[in-house]
Amino acid sequence: MKLEKQIREVGKTFKKEIAELEKLIREYDRIAIFRHIMPDFDALGTQLGLYHFIKDNFPNKEVKVFGDNHVTFTPRLFQEMDKENDGWFSKPFLSIIVDVGAKARIADPRYEKGEKIVVIDHHPHVEDIATFDITDTSKAAASELLVSVILNFKHNYVLSKEAAKNFYIALVGDSGRFQYSSTSAHTFAVASHLIASGINLNEIYGAMYLKNIDDLKVTAYILNNYKVSEKGVAYYVLSDQIQKDLKITTERGKENVNLFSNIQGINIWCSITEDTDPKEPCWRISIRSRDYVINGVAAEFGGGGHKQASGAKITTLDELPKFIAALDALVK
Repeated sequence: MKLEKQIREVGKTFKKEIAELEKLIREYDRIAIFRHIMPDFDALGTQLGLYHFIKDNFPNKEVKVFGDNHVTFTPRLFQEMDKENDGWFSKPFLSIIVDVGAKARIADPRYEKGEKIVVIDHHPHVEDIATFDITDTSKAAASELLVSVILNFKHNYVLSKEAAKNFYIALVGDSGRFQYSSTSAHTFAVASHLIASGINLNEIYGAMYLKNIDDLKVTAYILNNYKVSEKGVAYYVLSDQIQKDLKITTERGKENVNLFSNIQGINIWCSITEDTDPKEPCWRISIRSRDYVINGVAAEFGGGGHKQASGAKITTLDELPKFIAALDALVK
C-alpha cells in the first residue's frame, strides 16, 4: 500500500532514528522487548506485535519478550511472556522498550543490560533511558507510532496477520475504540494498513471484550456504589475486601472505568482500587475524561499519563476528597 501523508511525516520527523532502529534490528541476533508493569492492551499488543514482526522477517534471530503476564489477557489474547535467568542477559543483545518512558515502570530492570537501548513511546518524556528514543505524544497508542515507524523502514518487510492482530488490539485499546481525542487521521491510516493484512475484526473485538457472568456482579456493584461530585467527577472505590468478595484482582479494578464515558453530566471519571502489595500499599487510580486535561492532576498525585487518560495513586482514602477537589477544579 502507498504510504499516506501522515505516515510519511513520521518518517521525516524521525528519519535518523528510524534508520538507526532498522539497522540495529538487522544487526543484532539477540533482541529483548520490554514494556511497563501491569500491562494493558497497548503495552502487550505493541510488544508482541514487534516480536512477531521481527520473527516473521528474521526467523533466525533470538527474540524474547519480558514482563509480567496479564491476569485475564494472558493467554486468552496474548502469549505467555518469556522467563530467562540472568545468564541470558550476559551475552550481547538489543533492548527495545515500548509504551513506557519511566525507569521505575519498566517491567524487567534487566533491560539495562542491553548493548543498545531504544524506547518507542507515546507518553510524555520523563527521563533519559535509551541510547535514543522515538517518542510522539500526539499518537493515540504506542502501536500506532511503532507501526508507522515500521512502514517507514527502508527495506520492504512482511506485516503478517499475527503481527497486525497484536498491533491492532493495542491501537483499539489505547484509542478507546477510536473515540479518544488523540485519535487522528494518522491513527486511521495505520489502522488501514493493519486491516489490509487480513485480520478478522469480529474475532478481535469479540476476544478483547469477552466477559463472563461473574463480571456482571462487578458491574452491578459499581453501578450501585459509584459517586458523582458536584462538578461531574464520577468515581467508584474497590477496597481489598470488596475485590475479594467480587473475585477480582487489583489489576482488574479499572476495567469498568469507562462505564461512565458517555453519560451526560459526567465530565471526568475514575476507578479507585486498593493495592495491598507490601512493597507499595496504596490506592491506584485510573482517570479518564472527554474534554478536560487531567494529566496535571495525575502528576500531583504520584502519576501521569495522557491528557484524557492518566493514572495516579493515593496512600489512604483520607486523601480522596483532596483528589476529587483537584479534578473538580478543572471543570469550568
